[in-house]
Amino acid sequence: MLAEMHVENFGLMEAVRLNFGRGLTVFTGETGAGKSMLIDALGVLLGGRASVDLIRHGEVRARIEGVFENLVPEYLLRLEEAGYPVEEGQLFLSREMNSSGKNICRVQGRTIPLTLYRSLCVGLVDIHGQIEHLSLFRSETHRDLLDALGGLQDDVALVNKASKAYHAILRKERELSLSEEERQKREEILRYQIEEIDQVNPLPGEEEELTQEKKRLSNAERITSLVSDAYVALYEGSAGKLAAFDLLGQTRKSLQELARLDEAFEGFEQIESIYYATEDLADQVRSYRDNSEFEPGRLDQIEARLIQLNRLRKYGAILEEVLEKRATMFEELDQITHVQEQFETINKEKMMTRQTYEMVAKLLSQKRLDFAERIEKGLNLELADLGLDRSRFEVRFTPNEEPAGGGAEMVEFYFSANLGEPPKPLAKVASGGEMSRLMLALKSLLAKVESVGTFVFDEVDSGVGGRTIHKVGEKLAKIAQNKQVFCITHAAQVAAFADVHYGILKEVNGERTRTRVDPLSESDRIEELARMLGGGEDEIARKHAHELWQRSGHNR
Repeated sequence: MLAEMHVENFGLMEAVRLNFGRGLTVFTGETGAGKSMLIDALGVLLGGRASVDLIRHGEVRARIEGVFENLVPEYLLRLEEAGYPVEEGQLFLSREMNSSGKNICRVQGRTIPLTLYRSLCVGLVDIHGQIEHLSLFRSETHRDLLDALGGLQDDVALVNKASKAYHAILRKERELSLSEEERQKREEILRYQIEEIDQVNPLPGEEEELTQEKKRLSNAERITSLVSDAYVALYEGSAGKLAAFDLLGQTRKSLQELARLDEAFEGFEQIESIYYATEDLADQVRSYRDNSEFEPGRLDQIEARLIQLNRLRKYGAILEEVLEKRATMFEELDQITHVQEQFETINKEKMMTRQTYEMVAKLLSQKRLDFAERIEKGLNLELADLGLDRSRFEVRFTPNEEPAGGGAEMVEFYFSANLGEPPKPLAKVASGGEMSRLMLALKSLLAKVESVGTFVFDEVDSGVGGRTIHKVGEKLAKIAQNKQVFCITHAAQVAAFADVHYGILKEVNGERTRTRVDPLSESDRIEELARMLGGGEDEIARKHAHELWQRSGHNR
């Protein structure tokens, strides 16, 4: 559950620090006071979209922090496996937004990427917003919702894996199902291209070696001249001019004598090194000169070979790519020439993958049917508690003709609010108030099996009035017996059921406006209930508020 929350410079909230416990906590206030902004802050803390527009005007950053306690074992294990173990039973989350657009996310005080942060926040809080129930109007979401309520995600994953394998075989079969004429044409093209490459018979790295040899042969005369000049200068010498090696020999002899006469001189070892290094270099130059043979006509041979290799560039920019292309074409040619054998193999694979799919899909279908019966009974009871005792909720299945991701059937919710009226697709018959109660009923069922410890309802009573609104409050209080529940409401009948009641108001301090979130005492709560009933200072409204307070279980 969420134990603490600190909001700083978020919207109109300058500095708000709240401590929470279990049970039902409500937030009320005038329209525009910032009630939904508190839920927005919680959404951002949990990895939701954060915009610089949410930073308080005049500030450079906004920060939201939360402390969670009493986490379920599965979630604690997930945190530990990710490398963020919970210490002393508390999970610390922090999200900072900067005016530059940069976000800083921290778990247990350690900065982590947003994507990882968001994944670690999954399963902490279930937030139901004012328009979330609109997803119920879209039949394509019903199957996913049923699977989520029933905890069937692992079964769906197995079906999706089997479906993917089956359709991969179908694609392979379609690729092979070319007409005979097309296969012949393709075979001729492939044989021609492979033969063209084989006639040239390129070798990996050959082009680079030939290019380098061509460069050397093109400059053969200059290379010969340079190596001869270098050897003369290094070792042979010329008429009237000593070679470098001879000059170094004279220098070495003089320095050897100097070192003998003056032990303080330390340069002899260095001249020794230079002397022998020069001798080695002269040997290398002589060896290069003696082994440099320029074969007549070799340059023409290289030119001709490079032209051959260049013709293969249509198959790849470099020879390695050409050879890879040949291997690919050879594999395709082999497939074409052995197409009948492949068809037989594919048919066996198709039959096996189809059987696997049907097996796991049948198991999933049965689990869906069983759970659908349970959810129908459970929802109809929950809806009766919310004043829809004559309503009827059904889960209907439509079989898919072919194996498909998600299972062997589509799911759609049907609903009838009135006795004697047959159920129809939910989107066609449910009003806004009925949809709000249906979503609350679903959440009530979810609270019994879901590991999420905190539920948030933002104006779930929207569109509900009369005596039913009292039922909504009762239902929220019932959910809060096992879960931590936060609720933003405009209805006094709902707020009266709260274990803790916070008042949200805007105040002007100097030239700035800020939102305050204050816990209300018993007397403050009755005054707030009276305001919500529309009476304000009216004594009749206060009396009505006090009656609500007592009727909601606060008569101790």
